[in-house]
Amino acid sequence: MVLVSTTLRDDGAAGGLRAAEAAEWAISPGLTDYDAAVAVMERRAAAIHAGEAPELVWLLEHPPLYTAGTSAKMTDLRAPDRFPVYKSARGGQFTYHGPGQRVAYVMLDLSRRGRDVRQFVRGLEDWLITSLSEFGVIGERRDGRVGVWVDRTRPGAALREDKIAAIGVRIRRWVSFHGISLNVEPDLSHFSGITPCGVSDPGLGVTSLVDLGLPVTMVDADTALRRSFEAIFGPTVDAGGPA
Repeated sequence: MVLVSTTLRDDGAAGGLRAAEAAEWAISPGLTDYDAAVAVMERRAAAIHAGEAPELVWLLEHPPLYTAGTSAKMTDLRAPDRFPVYKSARGGQFTYHGPGQRVAYVMLDLSRRGRDVRQFVRGLEDWLITSLSEFGVIGERRDGRVGVWVDRTRPGAALREDKIAAIGVRIRRWVSFHGISLNVEPDLSHFSGITPCGVSDPGLGVTSLVDLGLPVTMVDADTALRRSFEAIFGPTVDAGGPA
């Protein structure tokens, strides 16, 4: 399954995921309209490419909605009238966003971070896995399945693995946007309106930190995400807002 959509132009390269300058870190309260968020990302990514704005990591929550990535199959939309459905320029298939899920839109200049898309995506996975480890959760990669998974299989029982975090990015002219989502305490029944990321195998589902029995708040999750991001991608500075 494709999770990265790219429009690249090769005009130089650098090394490593860490950049010399700090990225801005912004958190929006309440629920953010999806189209408005995409417009902000488009403007910011263009400004980063032009050298007119610093990199940005933007944390938010959306109202309940489904997004269809560039590889989405309409047969995976089980309940088309349940929530608004948005076409998305990110890679990947169908996903759900809603209250209780932390979305982090990541606008980084990969021309200053190594120009290695595979390494960048692995860095996003490492970011999520490291964040989860702060709560004692073992997040894992799975070949052929995008995102971060939790093995909940009991001894002697059938396979049970649940997805706790998703990744879907767009890279245009070596600037990334869209990003990751982490299930803190969303309504997991809302995922039933789609086949999340096209994965419908028996024994595979979705979970959240609270579903795992952990009393994690959004503030707790944000703190872990920021600390882990800085360990992998470099320092951040507070921003007043995403614009």
